Parts: sequence; C-alpha cells; structure tokens
Amino acid sequence: MPDADRPQELPARLLTDPEMINACRVRDFGRVFRLVKTRAGIYPSMIARRCELTPSRVGEVIAGRRQLLHMDVVERIADGLRIPGHMLGLARRTWETPQALVVTEREVSQGAEPEQQAPASLPGPDVDSILALTTRTNLSAATLAAFRSSIEDYWRRDDQHGGEALRPAVVGQLRYVAGLLKESRPPAIQNGLYGIAAELARLTGWIYFDARQYNQARAYFTEALQLAKAIDDRQFMANVLACMSLQATYQDKPADSLALVTAAQDQARSAIDTTPRVLSMLSMREAFAHATLGSQTSTHRAITEAHRQFEQIQASDPDPSWVAYFNEPKLIVDTGIAHGRLGEAATAEPLIADALRREAHTNQRGRAFHAFWLARTQLDQGKLDQACHTATQALEPASAVASERVSGHLREFYDQLAPHRQEPVALAFEARLRELLPPVSGSLHP
Repeated sequence: MPDADRPQELPARLLTDPEMINACRVRDFGRVFRLVKTRAGIYPSMIARRCELTPSRVGEVIAGRRQLLHMDVVERIADGLRIPGHMLGLARRTWETPQALVVTEREVSQGAEPEQQAPASLPGPDVDSILALTTRTNLSAATLAAFRSSIEDYWRRDDQHGGEALRPAVVGQLRYVAGLLKESRPPAIQNGLYGIAAELARLTGWIYFDARQYNQARAYFTEALQLAKAIDDRQFMANVLACMSLQATYQDKPADSLALVTAAQDQARSAIDTTPRVLSMLSMREAFAHATLGSQTSTHRAITEAHRQFEQIQASDPDPSWVAYFNEPKLIVDTGIAHGRLGEAATAEPLIADALRREAHTNQRGRAFHAFWLARTQLDQGKLDQACHTATQALEPASAVASERVSGHLREFYDQLAPHRQEPVALAFEARLRELLPPVSGSLHP
C-alpha cells in the first residue's frame, strides 16, 4: 500500500489517555469516535470511510442509539483507526510492530535461540522448480479423478479439524494445477483442470473466511470465479458468489450480501443443468441476506422457495459434488438460523435443535456452530440455564477444530451474557470457555 493510502496514525497521547484506554477496554465506540474526532481531527465521515461503515451508522453510535458488537466490525475499527489490538481485546494486528522485532526479557536473558535448519536430506524448492521444468506431466481422466478425490478429502478434514493446517497443502496444489494449465492439452482434460483449480481456489477462500481473514478470502474467491468463468461453469460461479454473499453478512455488509446472492441465482438460472438442490441452497443464502437486512417478508419468501426447490430433488439429479452437503438437516438448520437472524427465536429454536440432533458427529465445526445458534435463540427467549448449557456443549467440538469464526461466535455469546454475568450458570460457562478455548479467553473482558 502506498504511504499516501495508509490510515493516519492516532497520536500517542490519545492512545495513552486513560479515557481512551477505558473506552476501548469496554468497547464504548461512541466515546472512542468522539475522542478520535476531538483529539485526532478524524471526523465521522472519515471514520465511516476508514472503518467501512455507513456515515449514518457512525452517527447513531456517537449518539448512543447503536452498539457495535460484531467481531468483524471491531476488527475493522481497530485497523481503520489504527488502534492496537490489545486495547480492544484483539490479537496483535498485522500492521503493528512484528512480534519478531519486539525484544523480550526472555530473549535478553537467554540470548537468541539457534536457527532451525531444514532437514539436509530434502532438496530446496528451487531444485523442485528446476526439475518440474524438465517434465511434462501426462494427464488422464484418472489423474483428474485423483485430484477431485483429494479435494473431497480436504473438505472432510476441514469439517473435522478446520482448515488452518490444510492451507499450505491446498494452496500448493492450487499453484501446481495452475502450472499445469499453462500446457496445451485435449479440451476435456484442460476443462477438467480448470474446474479443479476453481474448486481449490474456492476451498482456499473458504479456509481464509473461516479464519476471519476476509481480504485473502475475497482474493481467492475472485480467482475461483475467474477460473470457473473460463470454462463457463455457471453453477460453480453461483456457488462461489454464494460463498462471497455469506462472507458479506459476516462483514456487516447486508446490501452486498443480497447483491452477490442475486448474481449467484442469475448465474444458476442461466445454466441448463442447474439442479433443484443448488437452487434451494441459493434461496437459503438469499434468506440469510434478507434476514440480515431485517426484511421479514422477503426472508420468509426466500425460505419458502428454498423448501419448494428442495421438495423437487430427485435421486437421479446430476448434482455437482460441492452441493452434496446441503441435505435435509442442513436445510432445516439454515431455516432456523434465518429465523434466528430475524429475531424469531421461538420459531428458530426447535428447527435448530432438531437438525443438531441429526448432525454427523464428525462435523465438529458444524456441531459447534449450530449449537451456538441454538444457545443464542434460547438466550433471546430468556432461557438462561438452557442457553448456557447448550453453549457449554458447543465448546468441546469448537476446541477440536481450528475455526476463528466459531470461536468468535462463542465470544459473542459470552458478550451477550453481560446482564447475567454473575449468575452461576454464566460463571460456569465462562470457566469452561477459558479452559477449552484459551486464545479466545485471553481476550475476554475481566
């Protein structure tokens, strides 16, 4: 980023001011914005632009009519205003002084540790690149099937353990396949390679999305779109746009979410082989977008359409492999979540509970994510004991999967317990949270 485009640093005297420190600690962004305006000359319109918020929302926050609780919004404020992560209970931001450059007492007293060397038996990456140039890979349909099998395995492992450990392998395979695309091959093989590269790019984007690294996720989703467009795979383009729509809801950009899912539906309907399962999934994503916008009528209409399309599914449908996950329990739980996003907790609770009972135990992230939503709907109805019990049950699968998205949701639930923080069930949940998810617990409010 050119220096002229870098966000203006806040004055050191403001960052060390006790009033600013306290406002950040309790995430009183109305006070933070007022201090930034008066002490740093950054006016509300500039705050809105730098934090990717609307000016009206910033005005509502300053006036005390709105609170900002979503973790992604908190991160955007930290990055846009250059507030160090620790002041807001966040991890160190990427623009802060790299940890490697910070001298600690341990480093001073014990000295620098010897640099670890790679095993001498392994050739360097430059040798791999040289050898790759001398070999022309002969691909067949069986080779493409092997690629697809490995992608399916990546998705299974992502559900079980999260994608953090998989990311280097997935990115490496994506770059390898991209290299193969540079060679001339029969159309069927070449098109198959484009499809595989598109799926690997989407998987990489998903891994970054689940880690809440949204800029990287968007870059890989965009690459997946370009690869799918090269072979006119409109169903897959719809799939990628649906992923981007879901990410937009997390980034508190509901209008973007709706625009992206509408584009996804347009792509799907223009394809001659789009199946009812794909259309049902897309209608449910549309429901999420409308619910985030608070539009009850449109949300209910999209839910109805999702169920109507699902009822038309036939066993003989040529469903693409990437939509196989969208089964009946997934339809039901997503229906519940859409109602939950609207604030219709009493309708949402039994749907999510039913789907959670039928969910595969191997899908650790899904179980933790859906248990969070069940707990949230219970809390919204004033069922404190049930909500804390459900959220506590979510902690075990959450601790088994590396997913910042799930951890962030559980922290949101902890924040929502603020009025009940001294109740025994809330204290028990907090203790279990600190025990099982230490990266999250380190940023909990005291």
